[in-house]
Amino acid sequence: MYQQMIFVNLPVSDVDASKKFFTELGYTINPQFTTDDCACVVISDTIIAMLLSKQRYADFTKKQIADATRTSEVLLCLSAESRAKVDELVDGAISAGGTATGETQDYGHMYGRAFDDLDGHTWEVMWMDPAAVQG
Repeated sequence: MYQQMIFVNLPVSDVDASKKFFTELGYTINPQFTTDDCACVVISDTIIAMLLSKQRYADFTKKQIADATRTSEVLLCLSAESRAKVDELVDGAISAGGTATGETQDYGHMYGRAFDDLDGHTWEVMWMDPAAVQG
């Protein structure tokens, strides 16, 4: 069965710093699709973040590029396998230079936190009890 993938393209100020940030979170860089002005971050088998220098990002749009430190252009949400994994990823992002953002969401069956990466893109990390999803 075909598994659809998502390629999230994000403008970044410093490709090398962004590569370092995401590898510190445990993700890998696919060198086949990485250049001086673009980093291919493998989040999972079906989720890829393409971190493009602002100049390279501009090749794909005629729109003004948002400054994610001042405006919100997208909220990205990643699932986590446990509450502990939510904390591990968000705490790791903060240790790597990211910023905690928003309030911790704890509804018992659902738990989430969020961080802004080096360029201000907001990444939410959420765990949901599988029993709550099933029924």
